[in-house]
Amino acid sequence: MSKALSYLKPYYLIAGIALVLMLTELAVELVQPLLIAKIIDEGILKQDLRTVWVWGAVMVGLTLVSFAAGMLNSFYAAHVSQSYAYDTRKGIFQKIQSFSFSTFAQFSSSSFITRLTNDVTQVQNMIFMSLRFMLRAPLMIIGGVILSLAVNVKLGFFLLVTIPILILFLLWVLKKGGSLFRSVQKRLDQVNTIMQENLAAIKLIKALLRGSHEIKRFLKSNTILMQKTVSAFRLVEATMPVLMLLMNICILFILWLGANSVAQNGTQVGDVVAIINYATRITGALSVFPFLIMIFSRAKASGERIGEVLETEGDERERGKTDEPLSGRIDFEDVSFRYPDMEREALQHITFTAKPKETIALLGATGSGKSTLFQLIPRLYKPDSGRILIDRQPIGEFPAEGLRKQIGYVPQEVLLFSGTIRENIAWGKENASLDEVMEAAKSAQIHDTIMKLPKGYDTVLGQKGVNLSGGQKQRISIARAFIRKPAILLLDDSTSALDLQTEGKLLEAISAYECTTLIITQKVSTAMKADVILLLEDGELIEKGTHHELLSQSHLYQLIYESQFGKEGAGHAERHS
Repeated sequence: MSKALSYLKPYYLIAGIALVLMLTELAVELVQPLLIAKIIDEGILKQDLRTVWVWGAVMVGLTLVSFAAGMLNSFYAAHVSQSYAYDTRKGIFQKIQSFSFSTFAQFSSSSFITRLTNDVTQVQNMIFMSLRFMLRAPLMIIGGVILSLAVNVKLGFFLLVTIPILILFLLWVLKKGGSLFRSVQKRLDQVNTIMQENLAAIKLIKALLRGSHEIKRFLKSNTILMQKTVSAFRLVEATMPVLMLLMNICILFILWLGANSVAQNGTQVGDVVAIINYATRITGALSVFPFLIMIFSRAKASGERIGEVLETEGDERERGKTDEPLSGRIDFEDVSFRYPDMEREALQHITFTAKPKETIALLGATGSGKSTLFQLIPRLYKPDSGRILIDRQPIGEFPAEGLRKQIGYVPQEVLLFSGTIRENIAWGKENASLDEVMEAAKSAQIHDTIMKLPKGYDTVLGQKGVNLSGGQKQRISIARAFIRKPAILLLDDSTSALDLQTEGKLLEAISAYECTTLIITQKVSTAMKADVILLLEDGELIEKGTHHELLSQSHLYQLIYESQFGKEGAGHAERHS
């Protein structure tokens, strides 16, 4: 919780002003019963109208001061809470950006969304309520008891005995409520996960008629969330009748003893009225406690969840630029890697060299480790053993930001953002001009297609580019990498949706960028144009060489070739190798 509240530091002064205003408002409220007692004893009972008017005017003046203090307090409390929420969301988002893939995997995407929205809002509400009401309520109780004892010790004693009992009860409710609301937040994560999955896979759900199944899955999770929430609210709401019962009993004792004392001339009527007034105000303050407990319990649970993200060590704290352009040489030296919580290694003792400006093709079955190998180059993951060198320097010596600025990476799963085509391509390079965008699009063989659209480069894409075909989305994603003019280009099965003619033009255009290119592909027709082919199986590099070398020496490569071109094609190629 302390980590989550660290973003309050810049607003301590404003928060202090809000507290002073709240204390002003509270002081007026605590003084008023004493003024009422004075008006009764010295004005009404003695029939002194002047005293009534004078002290009545004082009460009106103090009420106006209290009103002004309350208005200003609300303004400053809102300013602090809103500013805190803004800074916290910004801090969490920046923290998430610093995570490596392995660290990122510790949290679900839906959990991040809940923490950035719901959890921050819960803490924000607590801060506002703290500056506006939360401190006022306990101070009203403490001040009311002290002033009651000052007015009349015997009558005030009832409040002194009752209040500690109620406080102990409220502390127990707070502890119990905290655990219940933590459970509620976790269940909210699960509901958000199902919603996110369904929104992302809505086409598949409709195509396979799984809507009813998904509705049942959502309703089950949503029902559990409702039950957990009801249990938490039931506990909080149950505190109110207990508080009111004990306070009403206390007030009855004060009235009974006060009436006897007034009858025996041992106590003034104004004193009894003042203490009853304090007891009523204390009851009002206590009635707010269930609401405050709910807010504080939820905020405590949310603050801990925010703290989990903020306290997680980022893996990319280093910042800086690689001043000199990279030549693009890549060396893998006996590299092995295992994903967290996985028994089997994804890569085992991988060794190869990609010379500057070379094109390397990676072939292999699904799960052979091709994409994993790619993700080690821009340091999205770190190898467990072995070394990766860029331009003969260990990759860890490069600042992550500087290294990635010289890498163009096109992942297997194309992701386009809401916005125009131009914005999506320019996303690869900050402040890219339209000429640069068009140059990249031409190289990616998508320019002509874009120009045929009604608004050209200003055409707005739907969510994830739903209004484009798979091949069009792939080429826009490739253009996004081209615009960086990278020293190293990584294409993870990024031409799978392209026809051979378009793919051929694309591969020809890559040569103009003079970059080291690594291509993951399932097409032998693509691989055979590479300078070197790496053949992976179960995380191991089993063969490497040119197309002709592998076709004559590798049985597995021959089988792959035959599966795509047939035995006659394989034999013809071998005779001409």
